[in-house]
Amino acid sequence: MDVMDAIAIRRANRAFAGRPVEREKVAALLEAMRLAPSCNNNQPWRVVVCSRENLRSLKETLYRGNEWATAAPLIMAVTSKPSLDCRMNGGRDYYQFSCGLAVGQMLLRATELGLTAHPIAGYDPVKVREAFGIPSDYVVITLVICGYPGEDTSLLTEKQLRQQKERPERLPPSETFFDERWGEPFPE
Repeated sequence: MDVMDAIAIRRANRAFAGRPVEREKVAALLEAMRLAPSCNNNQPWRVVVCSRENLRSLKETLYRGNEWATAAPLIMAVTSKPSLDCRMNGGRDYYQFSCGLAVGQMLLRATELGLTAHPIAGYDPVKVREAFGIPSDYVVITLVICGYPGEDTSLLTEKQLRQQKERPERLPPSETFFDERWGEPFPE
């Protein structure tokens, strides 16, 4: 698959099939993360993969509104801490940026493999730490909900159901891309 094809078809779907994700595909997702760029090649991501014993306890950490994620057969907790990556002046701690790059690459690889990978922020990070034994000095940056796309939408709210059917609107480029100076829209 061409990278632009993966970018164009990638979606944060919320309906999952009950089918487990094969271990070799999980390994391929992790390899995509492993090869991601990071500041000075520090590779600050620490990822806990959950598809068996702890999956139920992890699902109990989800906030209301993320009930749809309980249907997923695989959840990954992406964690890190500031000292694992570059710490620059101006408060620029790169660990979260580097982890975001790694997750982004993994999302595209998931798309290529026919999977949905959907990062979320709606969970209790303290309970996630407890469920996985993650040290307290680590930040639980995101949970990535992963599995094969499914048809059962019974766990989705009306808004989530609409988002499932069509890609949410993107901001116009003039609001997010500037040419030479802040506020000068980059020509389309």
